[in-house]
Amino acid sequence: METVKSIRASTQPIPMGLVLMAVVVVHLPLLLMKLPLKSYDTNFHIFFASHYVHHWFNPWNAKWYAGFSQATYPPLPQQWVALVSRLFGLDMAYMAVQLAAMLLLAVGVYRFSLLWVSPRAASIAALASVFLGSESFLVYSAGQLGTTFAAPIYLNALPFLFEWIRHGKFRSFLKASVLFTAAAAAHHATLLFGSFFFALPVLALALLDRQDGERTSAPAFVRRTIAIALVVGAAIAIVLLPFWIALIHYPVTQTPIPHPSRANYILSPQWGLNYFIVPYGALILALPFIFLRGSMVVRLRPLLLGFWVAFLLGLGGTTPVGHLLLGRAFDVLTMERFSYWATLLALPFVGLLATELFDRYRMWAVVGLTTAAAFSCALAVGWATYRPADAEDFKVNTVASWLNRDGHDQYRYVTLGFGNKIARLAMMTDASSVDGEWNSGRMLPELTRYGAGALTSSKYFGKPGLDALRAMLTHADHYGLKWVFVRDHFYDPLLSFAGWRPVDNLEDNTITVWSKDGVPPAMPLNAPQMPPHWQGLMWGILPFGSSILAILVVLIPDKKRYERRMDRVLVTDESQAQERLVS
Repeated sequence: METVKSIRASTQPIPMGLVLMAVVVVHLPLLLMKLPLKSYDTNFHIFFASHYVHHWFNPWNAKWYAGFSQATYPPLPQQWVALVSRLFGLDMAYMAVQLAAMLLLAVGVYRFSLLWVSPRAASIAALASVFLGSESFLVYSAGQLGTTFAAPIYLNALPFLFEWIRHGKFRSFLKASVLFTAAAAAHHATLLFGSFFFALPVLALALLDRQDGERTSAPAFVRRTIAIALVVGAAIAIVLLPFWIALIHYPVTQTPIPHPSRANYILSPQWGLNYFIVPYGALILALPFIFLRGSMVVRLRPLLLGFWVAFLLGLGGTTPVGHLLLGRAFDVLTMERFSYWATLLALPFVGLLATELFDRYRMWAVVGLTTAAAFSCALAVGWATYRPADAEDFKVNTVASWLNRDGHDQYRYVTLGFGNKIARLAMMTDASSVDGEWNSGRMLPELTRYGAGALTSSKYFGKPGLDALRAMLTHADHYGLKWVFVRDHFYDPLLSFAGWRPVDNLEDNTITVWSKDGVPPAMPLNAPQMPPHWQGLMWGILPFGSSILAILVVLIPDKKRYERRMDRVLVTDESQAQERLVS
């Protein structure tokens, strides 16, 4: 009897309260230390949020690219940062929103995993998400708030999608629809690409599932799938209408900008370490189990297929799959997001593997898996500290003060050698720049003609970067570009040759101000791309309103909660193992 009781106790799922507590214990101290501020894109997201603080209903931002529309990027996470900043300031508001997304991820992973594995395995998968290397990599190194904010919402929507397709429950239809819409308002790449890796396996599962009786009939499957696709598609089209208008009128046709995530990781092992080893961590050891169990169990094959395709795309240029499936989008997207989606799809398998190891090896398995999880998280966080995107620790306050006095902000400026600090500088001054970090928002021909990113880091893009900088300096009169702030004196000969001269020194002579005579004051540009007032109203109301509606609708209780049986047929051999132990 004691043996039976111990076995039953071991099959109980980990309470979600404990999982959420683990999120807080692991990540709250790191966020309070503001580690994400040294990532690639965190300051970019805070910059967008700072605009919404002052111009909630006007997506036109004059501070970058001589003016660009923020309607080219779904606004939901930045709008939440802007709202929370009223209480905590922008930096801590970003950390609060990121923590909320990580809490939501644990809940989403649990609910998504329940579709495939037992509650015990699902709870372990949720706990594993706390230590997921790809999550820490995106938060602390890449700074991709949009991706880490949208994915949890999709994961929470998928169980409702399954219940609608499988059982025809209208409440599930409503909840899935509003959650999908809110997720789309958070990130466009996750909508256009990532959602298929999650939704298609769930649709296949709904068609194959026999858990609560017979399979879903083909006509019912088709009707319900078409119904939710039409409703969600219409909702997303309306909520993000300014985004679609901007995308149609001004498609991304600029010369592709190289990115190391598209490299061949075998020929460039340093990027393989950065974009494969660090995000996957100890999960690499589970890959054989994922492929073996996923291929052997029919019900898990859709999940395996989604994981496999995302896994291959996440390898960048290591395989030809990215070019074949994505086409030109391969040269626009960064591939680390596909690795992130692949690891999320792998978590149900991880939970399944962990339960089997626990049942077989007991305490040894607990120690081993805990060590592996801690290693994965520590590796990603430590890597972000060891190789931070924003390694230069300097202040831009003096530069902002210089621009804000004596009418200097009547002219535009550009920085050289400032790295990711250009977003921080833009938040501190009203002066406008011809540079920026949001590639899809730039329309200036001097920038779109060359395959280079931000002008401030021109030399790192080789000849295309220097050509773009040279073209911009040549056309300084047209843009009212009078000031160049130089922190990297590599650019001094180029400036002198182009007719610029130094006029001042800042920050203990580490930053030199260069100027060009005869440049007229800056005038507003890019007027055709400026969203009209009605689009600004939609942008300020609908995306944020979709998240509020999602919160309210999800709180609607179900009339009946379906109990999931512990002996899931064809999903796991957990029950047979328990019976053998009892006997």
